[in-house]
Amino acid sequence: MSGGADWRPSASRERLAQRAALLARVRDFFAARGVLEVDTPLVVNAPVSDVHIHSAAVRLAGSGPSFFLHTSPEYAMKRLLAAGSGDIFQVCHVVRGFERGRLHNPEFTLVEWYRLGFSLEQLMDEVEALVRTLLGPAATQRHAERLTYREAFVRELALDPLSASPAQLAQAAAPLGLSAPHELTAPAPGPGSAAGRDELLELLMGARVGPKLGQGALTFVHAYPASQAALARLDPADARTARRFELYCDGIELANGFHELASAPEQRARFAADNAERTRLGLPAHAVDERLLAALAAGLPDCAGVALGFDRTLMVAARAAHIDEVLPFPTDRA
Repeated sequence: MSGGADWRPSASRERLAQRAALLARVRDFFAARGVLEVDTPLVVNAPVSDVHIHSAAVRLAGSGPSFFLHTSPEYAMKRLLAAGSGDIFQVCHVVRGFERGRLHNPEFTLVEWYRLGFSLEQLMDEVEALVRTLLGPAATQRHAERLTYREAFVRELALDPLSASPAQLAQAAAPLGLSAPHELTAPAPGPGSAAGRDELLELLMGARVGPKLGQGALTFVHAYPASQAALARLDPADARTARRFELYCDGIELANGFHELASAPEQRARFAADNAERTRLGLPAHAVDERLLAALAAGLPDCAGVALGFDRTLMVAARAAHIDEVLPFPTDRA
């Protein structure tokens, strides 16, 4: 049992007041645009299959199978969109395993929204408008820039991520102190596999490229590799890339947005590929969300969607050094 001052909140009264004010701004922002607020379940039947996201399983007394705490409201919100909800947003707590550090707490708050008929560029415009509203004075001197994923790597590492060999990627990762970075390029499918490349690209983006982005700016990175499309459409003009973006500010990733994939067969194939990769990595494979796939088959309207990390955005607005400064109770003292 913890004792001492562990019962006290980690955020000051001032930070809690700032948190409440920013949540009010979020709701005012979407109310002014006629976007409907929705509230979907925290406890869900199907976890995500993404190998980089780890769902928390829960067992409810009196029930047989395990349920999961959602890592994002995306699947449920897409079911609402397919049912005719129109433009929607949500502010909710989500839970992800293996996430703890200066920018991470297992339980955190997302602002997620979907806009019908929006292009990725229009959604980036709206994300910028909301983030500037939330940052207030902290955004005044920040310019906005938009870079492709390739441009970001070329600028920061002098490396083309779309054409570099696995050996070149491993060499770029060597300064991170990996004892044998070449091992990341030799997964079971073979040294030239997309899986091996993506492990290195994710590592380089997280440790060498991303921390340099958004310094005094709001930096949107778009045109991610097709192998990192997640739930985004591929770009019809360049099949090597996906219609996906991320927003960086002071080296911190704040948002992740997609021109949403609407094809049920393609989504099912991606779920299967995710599970194959999970098996290769020794992670549990997950049953796919058949309700989501049924919704896509029924017809997801053309839309773009994005998830914004509210706590991280508040960190930038408050000039906080650690996420605990903007949370009432982080998980280790919840």
